[in-house]
Amino acid sequence: MKVLEVKNLQVNLKTKYGEVKAVRDVSFDLKKDEILSIVGESGSGKSVLCRSILKLLPENGYVKNGDILLNGTNICNLTDKMMSKVRGKEISMIFQNPMTSLNPTISVGKQISEAVRVHNKVTRAEAKRRAIELIDFVGIDESESRYKQYPYEFSGGMRQRIAIAIALACNPKILIADEPTTALDSIMQNKILDLIKSIQKKTNISIIFITHDMEVVNKIADRIAVMYAGKIVEIGKKEDIFLNPIHPYTVELMSSRVSFNMDKEYLPTIEGVPPNLLNPPKGDAFAIRNKNPLVIDFLEEPPMFKVSESHYAATWLLHPKAAIARDEIKAKEEKLIVHEEGKTFRDKKS
Repeated sequence: MKVLEVKNLQVNLKTKYGEVKAVRDVSFDLKKDEILSIVGESGSGKSVLCRSILKLLPENGYVKNGDILLNGTNICNLTDKMMSKVRGKEISMIFQNPMTSLNPTISVGKQISEAVRVHNKVTRAEAKRRAIELIDFVGIDESESRYKQYPYEFSGGMRQRIAIAIALACNPKILIADEPTTALDSIMQNKILDLIKSIQKKTNISIIFITHDMEVVNKIADRIAVMYAGKIVEIGKKEDIFLNPIHPYTVELMSSRVSFNMDKEYLPTIEGVPPNLLNPPKGDAFAIRNKNPLVIDFLEEPPMFKVSESHYAATWLLHPKAAIARDEIKAKEEKLIVHEEGKTFRDKKS
């Protein structure tokens, strides 16, 4: 069952140099009881995409085109007043840095209580009781005494737990986690990931988890959407992406994972930089960084090809005639020209 559908979404950011095409024709869905991880380099459009779902874009951002369907209702058409009833109750969000989302002058318990009362007609005493339950639910001991404490009295990991408690205050159906473990050490990171997985199992909430870390993805995701230069270039189950990456960018992401068994002198990296989205490239945005590009990669943007029932990738390598081009890359001693409806897959050497 789909709880959220994003269709052909385009989000632009206005700057003095022009409009940045931050999200470019993105489509995906979120199923009930699943964790969908959106992964990609910094600047790939992950956070802008998810903030657009909650209509929390910066002042210079706007949805240019597309639909965001929550249980069949197009969020893009809702007024700010109507949207305020969605935030927190239907969809909630955990931000990257809890110190910027928590008010340092108000006790954490009151902040949770206020979140409870926003969408629920309860007394202050009932809201306080619910807040204490949530503090305990996210794994913080001595919840009653902790209720009175301020954010500065908590460690980074504990503050993130409080942020999670606030996000869960009104029992939302969808939780968006925007890189919630980035500022934490590896031990606390694993604890927060375990907490989020435990919450998902106990509440059956659907989660969109944003990250740039493939190891985090491996630990938490059911499905994965790979973003590059504002587009989803590959999407599938975790097993699809990790065992059979198709798009050249996904392949590079997988090969750049750090392993204790590595015998290399330097850490693996993806050479080059992402394109300037003030003026996106004509074809596949990753072509300029691709080690073995096809000529059509520079000429025309690839559609999303079906790999399996659960796996899709936007790369010309999946075109029926691309196998000829792959053979040519391996052979290298000759150049072939493959045409279909006027599309050139590989140029001939002069």
